[in-house]
Amino acid sequence: MKRILGMVFTGLLLTTPGWAQTGTAEQELMNLERQWKDSVVKRDVGALQRLYADDYISVDSEGAVWNKAEDIEIDTSGQFRLESYRLEDMKVRLYGDTAVVTGRGAFTGLIDAHNKSSSQFRFSDVFVKRNGQWRCVSNQFTALGGRP
Repeated sequence: MKRILGMVFTGLLLTTPGWAQTGTAEQELMNLERQWKDSVVKRDVGALQRLYADDYISVDSEGAVWNKAEDIEIDTSGQFRLESYRLEDMKVRLYGDTAVVTGRGAFTGLIDAHNKSSSQFRFSDVFVKRNGQWRCVSNQFTALGGRP
């Protein structure tokens, strides 16, 4: 159960259907984070494939490691169905063509279409700009266990 939730957390943090190119890089990256969660809710495989770099890796709160294909599979066809997602307290740090986005999130969803689940967590995402597009290369999150 925790592993499924962990995989969902990861996917929630990384999906984006439209690649915003206006505004500052900080705004663009925060928009990508928001679009990413919308894509996970909608189970948009194409958006996830575009956002994740081919060498993408995710580490969940239990220490499990997921690659791009595994994470997309979990987010789009797993038993967990996300209903809502919220991002807060996002901060972006730029290092040339690399960026680190940190923040806090919360979600609610259904497990096995019957049991409701919710969680709060903190996350760190690393993006690299390749061919003019930001791609997520790494994601890590830590469940807060009810703490804000």
